[in-house]
Amino acid sequence: MTTRLNANTVATRYWHVLTDGKVQCDLCPRFCKLHEGQRGLCFVRQNLDAQIVMTSYGRSSGFAIDPIEKKPLNHFLPGTPIFSFGTAGCNLACKFCQNWDISKSREMDTLMSLASPETIARAALEHGCGSVAYTYNDPVIFHEYAIDTAQACRELGLKSVAVTAGYVCAEPRAEFYRYMDAANVDLKAFSEDFYRKVTGGHLQPVLETLQYLKHETPVWFELTTLLIPGANDSQAELEAMTQWVVEHLGPDVPMHFTAFHPDWKMPDTPPTPRSTLLLARSIALKNGVRYAYVGNVHDKSAESTYCHGCGKVLIGRDWYELSDWNLDAAGNCRFCGSACAGFFNPLPGDWGAKRQTVHF
Repeated sequence: MTTRLNANTVATRYWHVLTDGKVQCDLCPRFCKLHEGQRGLCFVRQNLDAQIVMTSYGRSSGFAIDPIEKKPLNHFLPGTPIFSFGTAGCNLACKFCQNWDISKSREMDTLMSLASPETIARAALEHGCGSVAYTYNDPVIFHEYAIDTAQACRELGLKSVAVTAGYVCAEPRAEFYRYMDAANVDLKAFSEDFYRKVTGGHLQPVLETLQYLKHETPVWFELTTLLIPGANDSQAELEAMTQWVVEHLGPDVPMHFTAFHPDWKMPDTPPTPRSTLLLARSIALKNGVRYAYVGNVHDKSAESTYCHGCGKVLIGRDWYELSDWNLDAAGNCRFCGSACAGFFNPLPGDWGAKRQTVHF
């Protein structure tokens, strides 16, 4: 159990004291080295009395019920509602952040909603959700809160979903994913130069997280890449990325290519053309990715799931609304019997595109 130091501050495990008296946070590859009272880049982890503490436990930027496809997850409980929440702060510094008001917040007043892990789990169950998402900002930085909530969810038969950039060290990663059932991981680009200059991070730790998830856990995961004109959308980079995915993760990991819109520190970069997303999807399919999608644009054919065996539509999608459903109760194609990779109920959910705010 997490040890509380006061109402919203808890002790953490992943840190060590340096010879100069600073304390190094070992949760993520930033390895922030903090003097007494100093906060890390994420803002919610702080050196307090020569230890790293988390200062936002039990406080959220808000709660909502979303369609699970919004995470985005297309192969995990399609059509169902997912109880979603986040906190504030982030351990990356993406110049294109689409949730910058939350992830870059330095105001604890952003965290106005209070809820214990048990309260969240009960609320999700009472609202008919089969799963809870740790999202809006990266759950890596609220590691303790997310794990405690996932444990409470598991006791009630609910699944847990991490929406993350995968920027985390090996030991906390292993602990975190013991309690997760699914994840959507942002693979923000496929170049170290992009990660260093645009996100303030590094590519290799993310690739290591992806390989860990695939080869050492039962966690279902999908990938998302926000394509930014002139930054990470070259054909050569898309070729290299999709080839790496098939070689190291296999053909069954779904890839989502989503459209950028000008925001945060990149207001002068143009929105992503639909043609770029469709090109990325076609490159992925050509290179052996079985399930490739576009997002943030309306294109039913490129949002739908197709059988890798016979090519027929398995799950039709129109934004977040499901139409066709051609999976049998075992998750196989009704036409040819080929298995569709994923985690499916015998029947799809009917939540649709609704978003419902929840207040405690």
